Amino acid sequence: MAHSPRTNRRSFLAAAATTAAGPWMASSLLRYAQAADASDPAAANPKIATDRRAALEILKPSEKQLARGLELHAHSIVLDTYGFGPGAAVDNAVLAAVINSGASDQEVIDAREDMMMTRFVTDSAERTEYQDAWAAAGVTAIIRNSGEEGNDPLRLLKRLARWVYVTDRLRERFPKAVTADDVVAAHEANRHAIMLTTNGVPLVQQWANTTDEQRYIRVFAELGVRMMHLTYNRRNPIGDGCGEANDAGLSDFGRQVVAELNRQGIVVDCAHSGQKTSLDAAKVSTKPMVASHTVVAAINPHIRAKQDEVIRAIADTGGLVGICCIPGFLGRGNDIAAFLDHIDDVVKRFGVDHVAIGTDTGYQSRLKPNDAKLPARGRQRTRWESLWPPGSSPVSRDPRAAASLAWTNWPLFTVGMVQRGYSDDDIRKILAGNMLRVLKANEA
Repeated sequence: MAHSPRTNRRSFLAAAATTAAGPWMASSLLRYAQAADASDPAAANPKIATDRRAALEILKPSEKQLARGLELHAHSIVLDTYGFGPGAAVDNAVLAAVINSGASDQEVIDAREDMMMTRFVTDSAERTEYQDAWAAAGVTAIIRNSGEEGNDPLRLLKRLARWVYVTDRLRERFPKAVTADDVVAAHEANRHAIMLTTNGVPLVQQWANTTDEQRYIRVFAELGVRMMHLTYNRRNPIGDGCGEANDAGLSDFGRQVVAELNRQGIVVDCAHSGQKTSLDAAKVSTKPMVASHTVVAAINPHIRAKQDEVIRAIADTGGLVGICCIPGFLGRGNDIAAFLDHIDDVVKRFGVDHVAIGTDTGYQSRLKPNDAKLPARGRQRTRWESLWPPGSSPVSRDPRAAASLAWTNWPLFTVGMVQRGYSDDDIRKILAGNMLRVLKANEA
């Protein structure tokens, strides 16, 4: 059964108002954590309830703060500036058949990704879980990673095609958004929208001339892509990624690419770029740009964090930084409280107009279609985009911290901002208003 954001609001508030006061987590907060109201999509989903409890045990909001935060979240446009949203389970029997057929490593990767990204279109049980995860999160729209990391147009098209397929087949509930107004319209129609971004700029890679090399940028813009990574961890012809020991900054060609992205109405994203490359991009972009999913280096100097100089330069474009939910990037506990610390820091030192939330996470289906065992394939080589420098891996070793930052805990991000004294207007800016402004300013 699908649940609307407004239905969720009623169930959240019913859960927060039906129990007598008592010790903390033995009152209505506990009811919310356990999804005691059957109309709540988490009622039959122990994973969502467990993740809620992990966050609540850290935040410890009062019942008044909880009620205000949930009500505000349910009424607001909520835009994840970079995330994955819900995904489907892999059918091991299908994947085993692919492996046993003698498929290449890339075919196996493609088969796994295709199932995770599209099975909820054709499988009714997966679709119910997909809808319920969206409803529990109370998210209006995601700027969705829809292009496999790199610059090869054909490689980028695979993931993009999967999300065009999803938004075509489920357009009555999950339409594709190509403008800021589309996101607003989805909120007004009680729908959830998906906007497309790619983890790389499509390049012809024939190097005949710089103009010809960029010709697919317009093609991808026409397909609906509204944001692009300049680099992904490593060095490319545009600039240097955050994983490079030596960051030489934006190349001469990279400056032309930024100008072309500006012309085509595509938001420039430096989330995975090196500090100097990010700074150079901010200096040459004529439209607001972003680091869509990052953290503050002054709090935790991870390679994926942005230094003060870079955040200021991005803010000076009219852009923003989206604070992510990757525990290993956050420092200071690596949990929902640390996540809120990064938001606080940007607000206090750079202004509330220049921060948003880009979770860089999703929700993985609990459903198991079968118990088929996958054939052993032996050790696999490290993929190019996964070449992280030693000590910088995003993998969390603290399950409690990761649970507190679960994608379905979005309403508790709002509750956390209520606890920290943010006004409703400022919370709305962080939830969506700032990114909607950036999108509108970039529209060609």
